Amino acid sequence: MQPLPHPPSAETEGDGDYQAALNEGWLPIREVARRTGVNAVTLRAWERRYGLIIPKRTPKGHRLYGESHIERIKNILAWINRGVAVGQVKTLLDSQRPLSSPNDTPWVSLRQEMLDATRELAGRRLDEAYNRTAALYPPRVLCEQLLMPLVEHLEQHRKAPLIGPLEQSFFLSWLRSKLGARIYHNNYQLKGQPVLFASLAETPMNAGLWLSAWLLSNADCPIETLEWPLALDTYALAAERMSPRGLVLYLNAPLESQQTQQLRKLAETCVMPLIVAGPAAKLLDDVSKTALNVAYDPLDVFSRLQALGLMAEHV
Repeated sequence: MQPLPHPPSAETEGDGDYQAALNEGWLPIREVARRTGVNAVTLRAWERRYGLIIPKRTPKGHRLYGESHIERIKNILAWINRGVAVGQVKTLLDSQRPLSSPNDTPWVSLRQEMLDATRELAGRRLDEAYNRTAALYPPRVLCEQLLMPLVEHLEQHRKAPLIGPLEQSFFLSWLRSKLGARIYHNNYQLKGQPVLFASLAETPMNAGLWLSAWLLSNADCPIETLEWPLALDTYALAAERMSPRGLVLYLNAPLESQQTQQLRKLAETCVMPLIVAGPAAKLLDDVSKTALNVAYDPLDVFSRLQALGLMAEHV
């Protein structure tokens, strides 16, 4: 193992055993979170509640991890990504059972619990169900297995007279507050230039934009958002003043021909990477796609930004 380039945190200052372990190549919890995408809160919950990860401890109690812990976390994520409840993973790992499709997953009942709270417009119940789940699962899993399916279900249900739009509005308002608060909190702990997310949709809340921004924020990238739609020419000005490391434009409806030309011009003149994201990005013609980075859902946006090298810390 190579020594970590990261200095110890303030709370570990003066812990000689901790410093010695870092010099030997052991990993602090913040580095494990960065490498695996599983935040520190979830790693601690896996340890306390399920004994999934047992780190080395200094005499003062600071957690330290090795490469074997990293590999075990990857195996845990492999099971969770197949829908296995986190409480069942330890038995599967200890039995060294090969990966297979699980017969029983927690996500159907969790989605139903949150849908029931939404139908009753019960914000506290919705919050409690989410918080309980978010403590156990990393953001990418929550996004794919819980939040994206709920957004899609409520969009399909929106056509139901009165109740459909009401339930969708209630849930999306809650979701924006939840994700926005986390992004706001993360931004104050992060350095470097942000990724700028902007909406080209006329809708009052773009769920795909917020989910994408939230995933990126949880990967330690600063975020700025322009949620109200603006003329395409305006984004060049925004990029000039803000100097973001990347620009993500969310597109939920087809562009007119003139707008497509403006978008291509923006892509050609933009000094930072530009991604056009959202379901309507699929409707861009092939010529436009060759001049643009195109992504479709929040997980795809995250992967595209990662491939462009925008996840590394910029000071």
